[in-house]
Amino acid sequence: MHTTSDVPIVKPSAIHLVECPRDAMQGWKENIPTEQKIAYLNSLLKVGFDTIDFGSFVSPKAVPQMADTREVLEKLDLHGSRSGLLAIVANTRGAEEAMQYPQISYLGFPFSVSPTFQQKNTNSTMEESLSTVDRVQELCVKNGKELVIYLSMGFGNPYGDPYDEDILLKWAEEMVKKKVGIISLADTVGMATPEQVYNALQALIPAYTDTSFGVHLHSTAENWKEKLQSAIDAGCRRVDGALLGIGGCPMAGNELVGNMRTEWILEFMEQKAFVNFIDREALKESLRLAAQIFRN
Repeated sequence: MHTTSDVPIVKPSAIHLVECPRDAMQGWKENIPTEQKIAYLNSLLKVGFDTIDFGSFVSPKAVPQMADTREVLEKLDLHGSRSGLLAIVANTRGAEEAMQYPQISYLGFPFSVSPTFQQKNTNSTMEESLSTVDRVQELCVKNGKELVIYLSMGFGNPYGDPYDEDILLKWAEEMVKKKVGIISLADTVGMATPEQVYNALQALIPAYTDTSFGVHLHSTAENWKEKLQSAIDAGCRRVDGALLGIGGCPMAGNELVGNMRTEWILEFMEQKAFVNFIDREALKESLRLAAQIFRN
């Protein structure tokens, strides 16, 4: 593992904080009423997150919890909010639909470095998904939106598919060639070690200075800080989280490791003196609503 002496001293700056209620809600077994989603998302829009991953334009059969994304979006109050909206799409059809909404700033596409998971998650091969990336990127450029590529299963997979750091770096380079400006390394099932997180980002960030690299980490209470510290030490300044640590892709399997808790990330930012623009009172209200929605 890298040590403190290995890491150059970097003055703390702002972290681009992405809140992921969509990831939290999509696999929740009990149906969440549309009005409850709207109230929760409107509360999050007041907190001060840089980006909110709010919903997805995917098959309602595949992800029933996201079937009301369009209705939810139309009732979001963006007035005075500093947060950009991100929607997940799994194919060109979903991207075309998302283009109809000027409220959306970012489209996220999950490209898995595991062929098995790519088929499970988007019902397509990696080759087909590469073509989809091209088409979605064209739509984003044409319509003034930004494409975010999530390299899912970015630190290993439970299927026995080949994986090493070179595979991850290969696909990251492929996305850079396609002029994707934001790439997030996704620890989809919580398999990443702090060393893996650090080494991957250290290889990518200095090599592709025009690309923003982030992390979407799934972590337990025992290992979250080490993973986050490794990402920050490597120069990462884009981090995904979810209040209460709820979430996980329903396509990945039954034993899911939750998202990294946003509360932990904010605590870390405070301790390290990173700049943040969080409204603490608004955050309390969002946490209250989250506790109501995600009752065990």
